[in-house]
Amino acid sequence: MGDTSRIRLASISSRAWEHPADRGALVALRKLQGFDLILKQLSGFLNERAVRMLMLGSAVRADERQFARVYRLYREAGDALDAGALPELFVRADPTINAMAIGLDKPIIVLNSGLIDVMDDDELRFVLGHELGHVLSGHAVYRTLLGVMLALSSTFLAIPFGALGARAVIAALLEWQRKSELSGDRAGLLAGQQPEVALRAHMKMASGGRIDELDAEAFLEQAGEYHANDDVRDVLLRVLIVETQTHPFAVVRAGELDRWVKSGTYGAILAGDYPRREDDASASMSDEAAAAAASYTEEFKRFDASLGGLFGDIGHGLGQARDWVADRLRDLSEPRGRDRREPRDRNDRTSGPHGW
Repeated sequence: MGDTSRIRLASISSRAWEHPADRGALVALRKLQGFDLILKQLSGFLNERAVRMLMLGSAVRADERQFARVYRLYREAGDALDAGALPELFVRADPTINAMAIGLDKPIIVLNSGLIDVMDDDELRFVLGHELGHVLSGHAVYRTLLGVMLALSSTFLAIPFGALGARAVIAALLEWQRKSELSGDRAGLLAGQQPEVALRAHMKMASGGRIDELDAEAFLEQAGEYHANDDVRDVLLRVLIVETQTHPFAVVRAGELDRWVKSGTYGAILAGDYPRREDDASASMSDEAAAAAASYTEEFKRFDASLGGLFGDIGHGLGQARDWVADRLRDLSEPRGRDRREPRDRNDRTSGPHGW
């Protein structure tokens, strides 16, 4: 797709791509006056200047002269999202297929060299749009807070009941971050505007770049199968497996993005039906909270149905056990082949207790 065929989404609000659970939390946090300022003061813990100095000394800053191709794709992603001034972009030597947005006051975006090696131009534009979406949503601020919480988690162990409170906060932040990754994927898709490219990027992340041996239809079928089984054991396993994960699995993310496209929201945004930045201040917390709650309804229903089935099976089993015990007791209370009131034979060796 050439540059002229990508739609510039003028003044698009980050609320357009934010997952309902992510958006509800962000709108609430943005309503807390001074909250962002407090979080940004945490940069003292992290020494944000040191992070940038580390990137300047150990990585390569992308611009018109260095990694010019990557920087061009970055600008194209920014233009599609009407991002304005772009955060600094760095490329570092790391073979893993990964990228990140970090920082509190002035976030930066970092691409690993391993990601550049396996992604083509369109896929890189999707990834850059994903990371830029994090920055535009303010995710970098809250994700840095999560990093601080994780770094300080051992300290809470020394405080009575502190570990319990810290774990609850960390668990909530991790759940939010997993949803924020789905938001980032939507931003990446809006930046590149090629659903098949977004799917291909997820396929490469899941396979280590071996796209030639994968099939898009089979990959999405696999994503559907991950959520298809409502057996309570699988439901609980899915919860436990991701409990400490910062990101959803690549296969799951592909399926979630595919569902978002098929929902019609993506097409409506490209047609101009999306929230504008100028309306962000008036965004309703109650509406966003309701949307967040609705996003969990289907998952909770599936979980409740699974638990209901489990307890139904247990109840049925207990009923069968009850009937079996009642039958055994009835057998013991009834005569066996003769009236129990009949005197026993004197030679019946079972007539009284005896030893060995």
